[in-house]
Amino acid sequence: MRYVMVQIPEQPAPSLPAQRSVPTSADVARAAGVSRATVSYVLNNTSAVRISEPTRRRVHQAARDLGYVPHAAARSLRAGHSRMVLMPAPTVPVGPLYSQFFNELQWALSRLDYTVVQYGSVGLEGDEAARAWAELRPVAVLVPGTGLGPQGVAVLKRSGARAVLTLGPERVEGAHALLMDHSVVGHRAGAHLLARGRRRVGVLMPDDPGLELFSKPRLEGVRRALHGKDATVTEVPLAYEEEAAAQLAKDWRSLGLDAVFAYNDEYAMLLMRALKDEGIRIPDDTAVIGADDLMLGRLLRPRLSTVHIELPSGQELAELVDRAVRTAGAVPETHEVLGATVVHRAST
Repeated sequence: MRYVMVQIPEQPAPSLPAQRSVPTSADVARAAGVSRATVSYVLNNTSAVRISEPTRRRVHQAARDLGYVPHAAARSLRAGHSRMVLMPAPTVPVGPLYSQFFNELQWALSRLDYTVVQYGSVGLEGDEAARAWAELRPVAVLVPGTGLGPQGVAVLKRSGARAVLTLGPERVEGAHALLMDHSVVGHRAGAHLLARGRRRVGVLMPDDPGLELFSKPRLEGVRRALHGKDATVTEVPLAYEEEAAAQLAKDWRSLGLDAVFAYNDEYAMLLMRALKDEGIRIPDDTAVIGADDLMLGRLLRPRLSTVHIELPSGQELAELVDRAVRTAGAVPETHEVLGATVVHRAST
């Protein structure tokens, strides 16, 4: 058998696409026809140096064209601190009202050149959670709810946080306090029902874990409004489920209640549907009032009476965070940030 040897020429290895170099501030400066310092002043939103608006637009356009993004870590080293505001994610269910509030706050902080980071700390609590937050070196931490203690505040400050703010029912030593007293919500609801001639008042208590942070103060507010008024207050537990509401409605007449504060509008709407299915007339047999003043409550028939909750605007709170960062050594401030007014409609 004859063999023929054939020489195969070597094929060059396929060339990899050339990797584009990462654009720098020097590239932006050349494209915009300005100095690197001017680029830094513009992109870092420095107010101490006056830069004309046309120049600012030119720098921003050059940065967009080149795909340049400032290096956050380098900027933090130059400034001595980051521009990150850390907001631990709430550990309890929050409704549309609070979701909108937090969204407005994040938008307002971004307008002040802060980067807002939401931190999911499932499984971490109190000072242990504070140590995890501190690892990210935020310039400020805004903590909703409870659990953070003075030691956690100290850990955050030692890590470089210039401001720690708590949003909850009590002050924490060393932190700015944004106090939210939910008993005023219950007090407004109870006083309204009392003024409407109701004397046997039920208060829905959600079964959802964590909501006792809000529901217990609201219950105490109702009790305070009815104290000494020849009226009774009855706790009525309810899970946020159609089946649970239907069962409660079947037993409703045995409770002997002529009114109910349903914790919030969502629970009120759940209960109203179940009561109407059982032939219980609202408000003739039972008056119903919720809280939060959601749009859906206005669309019900009968329209839902509610407690309108007044929160600070996102802009106001963002300015408070900014002031706390700029005056890090100042005495911590305390602000009452929750108000409440009754909106009377057909359900009461």
